[in-house]
Amino acid sequence: MNIEGKITGIKYKVVLSAPLKELHVDNFNINKAPSACLLVDNKHTFAISKWVSPKRTRSYPFERVFNTLKNSKKITVIPIVKDEGEKGDRDFIQWDTVSLMSLLDVFVIFAYYDKADKANLKITNQQFNNKYVLSKIKEIEQYHSSALHWNLNELKTNLHRIIAKVKIAYSRIENITGVKLHNRNGINNFKDKIGKDVSSFMAFSREKAKKAQSREFVTQRPKESLSTLTKAKITITNYLGGQYFLTVDEISLDKNKVALIEGKHSKNARLPSKGDIKDGLLKMVLYCNLSNVTVNGKKRKSEAVLCLTSTRIRGAITSKSTKQEISSFFESNKFSKSQRVLVENIIAEAKQNKFLIKIRFSK
Repeated sequence: MNIEGKITGIKYKVVLSAPLKELHVDNFNINKAPSACLLVDNKHTFAISKWVSPKRTRSYPFERVFNTLKNSKKITVIPIVKDEGEKGDRDFIQWDTVSLMSLLDVFVIFAYYDKADKANLKITNQQFNNKYVLSKIKEIEQYHSSALHWNLNELKTNLHRIIAKVKIAYSRIENITGVKLHNRNGINNFKDKIGKDVSSFMAFSREKAKKAQSREFVTQRPKESLSTLTKAKITITNYLGGQYFLTVDEISLDKNKVALIEGKHSKNARLPSKGDIKDGLLKMVLYCNLSNVTVNGKKRKSEAVLCLTSTRIRGAITSKSTKQEISSFFESNKFSKSQRVLVENIIAEAKQNKFLIKIRFSK
């Protein structure tokens, strides 16, 4: 089943964001900074997040970005390539990551690692070139256009220079640590396939994203516990024609409406982790802002649903439940004060942004 929709703008009120530590630019080091923080100088304040890999499925990068969304100017630092050694993984940034950040009005600094430690046959504790990151922050301070324009311009004018820096830095890391890294031809092929035109990068990454979407379409992940095994491909188009190829965990159809359900599951706790929940909420940001939704070519209304399940709870509530029903659910499941506050905040966020939360038992 194929679902398509458009996003012409993002309207979303964040409730469940973590407080951000404030750092001054004079003492800022991206490698020592929290995963998300506020960076201030005499004139500007930015919310900055950082990724530990260009691959979106590692270390909850969406949670980090989500924690910065309520701030007016947002920056995220992403390694363009991460090589853990020949015996480990090597990941490359993908167009859809850049597109998603642009859609959320997040400035991307395409960064690179230039230091690392040896750990058996791999390298670990990789560190960004902080001087480079700071130089890009200062450029963004003076940049008066949108994050979308910044991100596209960086890809058009700076991507190949960063790749050259990556090759030099990883050669140095390999020499210093003695750990054999992946063949440089992989980086050269990445550079060649991107070409000199950002449209080539888009096409190359989209083809990989489509393949990943197709793989995920037939795969149920451990953290998804669904009432059905129905998955669906969804393609989201923004106002510039940029496309995002995603997979909805579960769908529910009636005559006129399709529910787009993101599922997060826990086997050992009463609720999924905050990281999982915020990862799901970032999908709600997208699904809440969909328009012109079609299912197999037929136009339908859409509803965004975040379903939180656990093997360790009894009963069920939704964001439409009464206060008495929610209170009884808390009591029967012996929720702690912090768990109650978490659920109340999630429900408040759902009501603010008109999506549905479901919390229920599932094996």
